[in-house]
Amino acid sequence: MFRRTRILQAALLTLLTTACAGGPAGVEPGDATAARTGAQPGTPPLAPAAAVQPQPLPDTPINAGRSEVSSRPFQRTEGVLEPDIEAYAEEVARLRGVPLQHVRSLLLDARYNASAAKLMAPSSTRIRRSWVTYRNRYVEPVRIRTGQQFWQENAAQLARTQQAHGVPASIIVAIIGVETVYGRYTGDFRVLDTLATLGFRYPDASRPERSHLFRNQLADLIQLDFLGQLNARAATGSFAGAMGLPQFMPGSLMRYAADGDRDGAIDLHGSTADAIESVARFLRLHGWVPGLPVFAPVTLPNNPASFVTGGLEPTLTWAQLEAAGARAQPAHAAGAWQQHPLGMVNLVDEPRNTVEFRVGTPNFFALTHYNRSYFYASSVADLAQELERRVGLNGPTTAQLKTPVER
Repeated sequence: MFRRTRILQAALLTLLTTACAGGPAGVEPGDATAARTGAQPGTPPLAPAAAVQPQPLPDTPINAGRSEVSSRPFQRTEGVLEPDIEAYAEEVARLRGVPLQHVRSLLLDARYNASAAKLMAPSSTRIRRSWVTYRNRYVEPVRIRTGQQFWQENAAQLARTQQAHGVPASIIVAIIGVETVYGRYTGDFRVLDTLATLGFRYPDASRPERSHLFRNQLADLIQLDFLGQLNARAATGSFAGAMGLPQFMPGSLMRYAADGDRDGAIDLHGSTADAIESVARFLRLHGWVPGLPVFAPVTLPNNPASFVTGGLEPTLTWAQLEAAGARAQPAHAAGAWQQHPLGMVNLVDEPRNTVEFRVGTPNFFALTHYNRSYFYASSVADLAQELERRVGLNGPTTAQLKTPVER
């Protein structure tokens, strides 16, 4: 594995808000219950997309513990946890069903990571938002070329996963490309240290909700270790604790990851099949609708900026947009997307003083659950479209249909 550069690490910051709820792993209805068409000989059967229904998953957040801006150790010199961290350990043990001694042992082994704290520290200057710069970082020759190779090498698994979950292969490939360049940059920070550092020594006192998020992720990591699903002392990832080819936080690994190769274990570092199906399962359980494009194929309404809310859920109807002058492209005048809520997406480029508007479907907003950024979701869709074009699929692209306009 290669260590991330600061630029690549910074691009993952908003992934922290992805799937951060606590609770036991969920079981997706219909997984591995029905035979699928097109499966290769010896391939375990998977459910068709129609059998996969998103459902809410349990949440048991941890409220004990606190954070301070310092580099103090988490333990006292006599090998005992600090009082607030001991209280945290006791609550994790009680709510997650992990023996207290197991929790204590891991926390006593955690060490403050100055690099993780520095990378998470707030910037002293405001960074001007640039959609063009952001897009060019991810929709670029290396990811396109390597993405084609990744798709070709994993074509059978991608086809099976697309059939089972209804998420296009291009979207899955694009996410893995944006996150880690297909496994080249998965991070070499010890996750136990980074989560403890950001949970108990978060470098910004004005953001207590962030440190609370990391304490919940740490509880997930401890629970996964106890269940034997990973080794918390050895697990590595980004400076924020994201792991494997798809950069799942521990909470996402616990609740949304899938055993794509059906070997009885989930390995997001070593199993490409697990990574592929985990991405698809995550998106389905966060609202992905099979068959819809990411962006509605429309000409924009009058004054599209007036429809921008900046939220992460679609709130508009097609009737609202049509009344304001939006029109469906002729080949898509009766699309299923018209029956779903929509949202206006604004892609701002401050240095160039431009804004590109697009109309997002529920699938765009499913992507924002992976990373809470319009830039991120749009870059994934753009990379997916370019990969589809290069791989040479027939028919209309399923990843993206859009009419960009700069204002």
